[in-house]
Amino acid sequence: MRQAGVCVVCVMLVGIASARAEPDGSAAPPEGSAAEGSAAEGSAADGSAAEGSAADGSAADGSAAKKPIETWGAVEPGNGFLVGRTSRGELSLSAYALIRYLNQMPAGQTFVDHLGREHEVDPRHDIFAHRIMIHLKGWLGVPKLRYQITLWTVNTTDQKALFAVVGYQFHRAFSLYGGLNGLPGSRTLMGSHPYWLGHDRVMADEFFRPYFTHGIWASGEPLPGLWYTAMVGNNNSGLGITAKQLTREFAYAGSIWWMPTTHEFGPNGSFDDWEYHEHLATRFGASGTWTNEDRFSNNNSNSNAPDNTTLRLADSLNLFELGSLAPDVTVDDARFRLLALDAGIKYRGVFVGTSYFLRDLDSFRADGPIPVSSIVDQGFYVQAAFYPVPHELELYGVTSWIFGDKSAGFHTSHEWTGGANWFFVKNTRDIRLNGQVMRVDRSPVSSSFGYYIGGQEGMTVTTALSILF
Repeated sequence: MRQAGVCVVCVMLVGIASARAEPDGSAAPPEGSAAEGSAAEGSAADGSAAEGSAADGSAADGSAAKKPIETWGAVEPGNGFLVGRTSRGELSLSAYALIRYLNQMPAGQTFVDHLGREHEVDPRHDIFAHRIMIHLKGWLGVPKLRYQITLWTVNTTDQKALFAVVGYQFHRAFSLYGGLNGLPGSRTLMGSHPYWLGHDRVMADEFFRPYFTHGIWASGEPLPGLWYTAMVGNNNSGLGITAKQLTREFAYAGSIWWMPTTHEFGPNGSFDDWEYHEHLATRFGASGTWTNEDRFSNNNSNSNAPDNTTLRLADSLNLFELGSLAPDVTVDDARFRLLALDAGIKYRGVFVGTSYFLRDLDSFRADGPIPVSSIVDQGFYVQAAFYPVPHELELYGVTSWIFGDKSAGFHTSHEWTGGANWFFVKNTRDIRLNGQVMRVDRSPVSSSFGYYIGGQEGMTVTTALSILF
């Protein structure tokens, strides 16, 4: 399997070498950045004029700019500010910051898992400079050779990462990248951040989605409005995992989506209609993920807790923790397969989007007997929004549901959410104040990253301010 990765890298090197002999290998205006899925305020979707920064693909000498090639990466910078451009390359600076207040209620809860055991719930009440990202981006040597270097920190989990993406854009129908990216098994892992209704994912998406890993991926638009992306990565989540812990198995994910009516769905495929489409915009997509997951035992801890924390059961227990499927039994390996379908529409400030998920956990290898050979969970979400004041005030509602595998003893969980976004700086969606109220019933998601804690039944109130440039 790993020989395939070496072959793909060789293809990249050959393509780059041949491109140096081509006329368009000169220091022409860039065709698009590895960071430029964010075509923010200068995108074709809203029809506004670009600002002339390096990030929007304009040239310093005023020559005609070429349309950027969208990359649909999981972490997309904003337009940013041009630091410098010469015949040898270009550098721009972009950043994102989120300040968040979160109150999960009530305090002092407990929940009962699928084996009848009681657990404490630990609701949070805090204020954090939650998520900060700094991006350096541009091109080197030839405009088709794109790079993005990102410093990423999540203070609520004390998580810090420095990673890179390097790619070569051969053609609008085919680009090839390497580095750290989200496995493209859910729509929110393909460029749409931070253009969601809330600042974090809804419950069903957070429960089912794959995560971030190191690997290689290809993307392109072979026909107008028809896009694909496919990735081979080390595992479901590479954050916090060392090379020594990895197995020899790869993770695979891919997505295809069609935007038939307007051939776009707003910048980054955003989850609202800030751009105010005068013609109906539509999107239909399908994604899949396949990976064999190891528990990655924490060898530096006496607790022997797993370092793999990405796969949660429908009662919020970590699949790889001791006793998750049977008392005193530990699952060491499992296969994770996910199918996700999505659809959405936008028209004159109105947005409606939905996704359906089907997840299968099987091929368990454990240190003792377990009562199940497969766990199949399903779920969906529906999100809808409109602008009573165009480009300034947005109101939205969300519901998401997770149907745990009843044959394995799991229950149904769901949420209802209402919220608002205030874009208080004129003519930009990149600065906003968000507030929302959520009613959560038996959260299967448990993380300090997003809105949810395992087993919660009650209200969550959150307010957040974000900036992107």
